[in-house]
Amino acid sequence: MKHSLLVITFLFLFTAWVPAANIVIMVVEDPDNYEAPTTMRAFAEKELKTLGYHVTLIQGDSPTKHHFPGLVEALKEADLLVLFSRRRFPPKEQMAAIRAHLDAGKPLVGIRTANHAFIPKPKEVVAPDLVPWPEFTREVLGGENTGYETKRLPYSVSVARGAESNALLAGVNVAKISGHQSLYKVLPLAENAIPLLVGTPQAGATTPPQPIAWTRTYGTNKARVFYTSLGAPQDMQIADVRRLLVNAVNWSLTK
Repeated sequence: MKHSLLVITFLFLFTAWVPAANIVIMVVEDPDNYEAPTTMRAFAEKELKTLGYHVTLIQGDSPTKHHFPGLVEALKEADLLVLFSRRRFPPKEQMAAIRAHLDAGKPLVGIRTANHAFIPKPKEVVAPDLVPWPEFTREVLGGENTGYETKRLPYSVSVARGAESNALLAGVNVAKISGHQSLYKVLPLAENAIPLLVGTPQAGATTPPQPIAWTRTYGTNKARVFYTSLGAPQDMQIADVRRLLVNAVNWSLTK
């Protein structure tokens, strides 16, 4: 009862402070992007809008690959950018709008493929009117993009050392979370990153445990950043993963 009361208080305070925040979710339809438009649309309807948030879903590649129609206008009013896009390089004006959002100290929630959102494939030729940002993963998210572990799945999930009482884990039963898709290799993290969850492959895998959720701040104006490599369709079916993401949204919008 006491734990439930703390969770309710935590959620009330976060949502009460920013009751009508504008959230922009940036996604792309891609065979390797884990059905992001579908899962994020459902997450917005069932989890975010019910809390009073205004949500705009911007889907890229329509009608031209790498273009995100409406992104520049949406980010002008955005309080939070949620990024779930993979290897896309927006045109100059759109990438400038993303950078301006972050440079202004506005928060970002990155989900799974945000880890390589703006990184070209090796030897990929990028058109001159498009703007990659390969340093985004290290500079903004605060982690690396050095491959992934696909064997010995699902991997187990545990609370990172020191994060046991972190408010972002309020109401999250970590024991009910397993990673059914590849475990991203993200180490080392930035010095100011605070790990929340750790993924550990089953015995026999060669990859050591990896952080799968963390927070940090970015830039002079200290934009709040949350990232998780969870986000595959199987993950989004887990209520505790969705609760983690709701907590991340609430935290990111808290002054």
